[in-house]
Formats: sequence, C-alpha cells, structure tokens
Amino acid sequence: MRFLSIYKTVERMTPPTQEEIATMGKLIDEGMKAGWLLATEGCLPSSLGARARRANGNISVTDGPFAETKEVVGGFAILKANSKEEAIQLVRNFLQVVGDGECELRQLYEAGDATCASSTDHEVALSA
Repeated sequence: MRFLSIYKTVERMTPPTQEEIATMGKLIDEGMKAGWLLATEGCLPSSLGARARRANGNISVTDGPFAETKEVVGGFAILKANSKEEAIQLVRNFLQVVGDGECELRQLYEAGDATCASSTDHEVALSA
C-alpha cells in the first residue's frame, strides 16, 4: 500500500539549520534504502506560492503568504507500508525528527485495489 503524508506546521520564516538538514537527510536516506520512503519534498515559504480556488463557477487566485491560515503545508512524503498502522508508525517517527506539526495520512488509490470502497465507481468514471 502507498500513503500520502502531508506535513502541516506553523510557517517558519527562517531556513532550517545545518543540524536539522543533516537529521532530516539521515531519515530520508534510511527510508529510501529501506524502501518505505518512495518520494519526499519540503516546501518553500508560502510567500512564494499561490492558492487557486473555484467556487460558483469562478476561479480566484490568491498570492501567498497565507496569513489567515494557522498552519501551512511544509512538505509531503509518499510512503510504502503493509498497513495503515505501519504508515501511522512511520509518520510518528517522522514527527519525532521534525518536531511540532501534524501529518495528514491518506491511502493512495491503486488500480485494482479492492480496499478502496469506491474503486468500481472510480474505474467506471475513468473509462467513460
């Protein structure tokens, strides 16, 4: 199974320290070598980003920073795990390294995955 972990935290206005970079680099190297970490990236400050939103047929774009938000996406990871419980443990280990924040964990749909409740409806929609 693959899971998307979206890390959310209070936005920092300072870059990570060399120690933080080294600690995260070690975790990433270990995860890639062990096979449970498939991809990961950190995000630059929201001041460099934008949000696009569609409501009532209209699309609006707001440039960052996103002051109205308590937390922003700090990064993501694609995890490979044998169960949701194993993915949760991987996220716990990550939070021990990175510090305060939260991870939203979502299982990714895989073609033929019987555990996805709406997989038949999704496959029909894709083939239409």
